[in-house]
Amino acid sequence: QVDLLESGGGSVQPGGSLRLSCTASGRITNIDHMAWYRQAAGERRGLVAIVRADDSLEYGDDVKGRFTISRDNAKNMVFLQMNSLRPEDAAVYSCNVRGREASGSFFASWGQGTQVTVSS
Repeated sequence: QVDLLESGGGSVQPGGSLRLSCTASGRITNIDHMAWYRQAAGERRGLVAIVRADDSLEYGDDVKGRFTISRDNAKNMVFLQMNSLRPEDAAVYSCNVRGREASGSFFASWGQGTQVTVSS
């Protein structure tokens, strides 16, 4: 079992910044990808950013140029630096990690979600 623990959400004014962190714990041997998704009230969950095992990156169109995903492989952590936040960025942000455990089993885990509020 791989658990994810997120932190860094909160409330910020438009134009402000926040940094989200997610730590994966468990007997992890390989990680295929680490990603952030978000879901606003009444909307579907959508991809914010993803970093794959080959270091390729992908961002949602709405966040390109403002958000940056990064990771610390040694600590099984992924970060999301969010700059120039807009009210429409407000959502619950969830971490998603997929890979393989020491048992050989594949896993795909989700964090509990962290709320980001952007308002003046």
